[in-house]
Amino acid sequence: MTNRDALPHRLNLARPLRWEVTSCLTPYPVAQARMDAEVHAIAQGANELIWLVEHPAIYTAGTSAKPADLVDAARFPVFETGRGGQYTYHGPGQRVAYVMLDLKQRGNDVRAFVAALENVIIGTLADFGIIGERREDRVGVWVRRGSREDKIAAIGIRVRRGITFHGLSINLNPDLTHFSGIIPCGIVQHGVTSFADLGLNINLDELDTVLNHHFLINFGER
Repeated sequence: MTNRDALPHRLNLARPLRWEVTSCLTPYPVAQARMDAEVHAIAQGANELIWLVEHPAIYTAGTSAKPADLVDAARFPVFETGRGGQYTYHGPGQRVAYVMLDLKQRGNDVRAFVAALENVIIGTLADFGIIGERREDRVGVWVRRGSREDKIAAIGIRVRRGITFHGLSINLNPDLTHFSGIIPCGIVQHGVTSFADLGLNINLDELDTVLNHHFLINFGER
């Protein structure tokens, strides 16, 4: 087993993993404030948290974002995040999972943590009949579509005091034209796709059930 495929150590069940879903659209500043508070609490011994949200249409900038990749700055609000990566889009029809885990209790291996997030996405997609693949030279999960590859899920994380935050997003049925205001993750030679774009009519509740299963496989019982 390579380090990229290794899974983080599961946390002692004396501190069970919390799973929370917010059904209404969550403003990005609210999510940022909540993550900051949870990171502090988990560092003090609170239970870890996986928080599922949906945002209004926004662009977010990671620490490697290049100004030239923000094609239409006036289209949607733009937020600096502090996470890794470049520009991405969040909006209705996209499931965002904020993953707040204590890496100190899970092997302290960021690379393995990212690999486990990829495994969560790939396993979830597989259960719906979608073949998702990782790429060594670009973060996220990709779907082959003939001669091209389209991104269906993004990953961007940050670690503070050994606690992870930010996480992943999966395109269920967002308006894919909204991605045209940025160069997603700085990649121009590939596009974006979604469950709906691939012909699958899946709702968020169905996706969340399968996501929960694969989070438990990769990160342990709640």
